[in-house]
Amino acid sequence: MLNQNTLQIGNALPSFELKGTDGKIHSTEDETEKELILVIFSCNHCPYVQAYENRIMKIQSDFEQRLKLFVINSNDDTQYPDDSFDNMKLRAKEKKINFPYLRDEDQTTAKLFGATHTPEIFLFNNERRLVFHGKIDDNWQDETKVKNQYLRNAISELLSGNEISVPETFTIGCTIKWKPNA
Repeated sequence: MLNQNTLQIGNALPSFELKGTDGKIHSTEDETEKELILVIFSCNHCPYVQAYENRIMKIQSDFEQRLKLFVINSNDDTQYPDDSFDNMKLRAKEKKINFPYLRDEDQTTAKLFGATHTPEIFLFNNERRLVFHGKIDDNWQDETKVKNQYLRNAISELLSGNEISVPETFTIGCTIKWKPNA
């Protein structure tokens, strides 16, 4: 389902300030030194997210000098207790994540982006304009059978000064679990 409020290519990066599993407050305003900002909407319980976690950590480690990654969980933790902040902290420790894992308790940030799925990818250039939106690659179930690494290619093309060959893909994954009356 297409969300009419989803950011479009060329839109500006929405500002946010969210608490991370590391106990720190993370803000887009604090990240001026990195060339790119990558925002991924995620959660604990989604099998798509779980399948992609190691790939996300690999992207972070491969590009950490030039890219700032924020991973945001906006899910309703009342109906989905696996996605509570305490469980996020446990997951972060268990997986030894290498990026800020942030809690969007009131779901405001997901609404600003028009995010609908987990994982959903938003990549912004050095002007903080959206240049890629969609999914990580073409095979969430089996990393060894990936033929098209959409996100990795977009990052590499952008950092090489080239135009992104596939700036948008459809998004796959679980839907964001909205709070009642959200």
